[in-house]
Amino acid sequence: MEINDIRKLVELMEEKGVVELEMEDRQGKIRLVRENHRAPLLGTPGPSPSVSSPVPTLAPPVMAAAATEEGAAEPPQVAGTTINSPMVGTFYRASSPEAQPYVEVGSVVEKGEVVCIIEAMKMMNEIQSETRGRVVKILVENGQPVEYGQPLFLLEPF
Repeated sequence: MEINDIRKLVELMEEKGVVELEMEDRQGKIRLVRENHRAPLLGTPGPSPSVSSPVPTLAPPVMAAAATEEGAAEPPQVAGTTINSPMVGTFYRASSPEAQPYVEVGSVVEKGEVVCIIEAMKMMNEIQSETRGRVVKILVENGQPVEYGQPLFLLEPF
């Protein structure tokens, strides 16, 4: 598929309000997912559709907010790593509504341990931690939609 064909598909997605598109032709297969549902057309500033892959990603370390200039007490600094969503879908903390969540704040997770599920296109995808650490914060509410690359958990690595 030529780049001009892909641009036309992106423009058509924007025009028709399509959030996700997967196509296959003689030349191969392509999957486009709009990260921002109100993404502008190509050629204008702002987020654009991207080709996504179902591989969990780790963001660079982040720092929590420090005390303000007035000296107001804020949470202490915590260096951490985020576990990001590898796909667009719906975030679930447990395997079913009756089940216990995979992890809670304070839980220690091992590399490869399932931390949540993301439902995408009626498929339940288990998301695993790529590092060992303690869950400092859960950044998404259960049952909420998530975007590709959106941080789900903040971990304090060991």
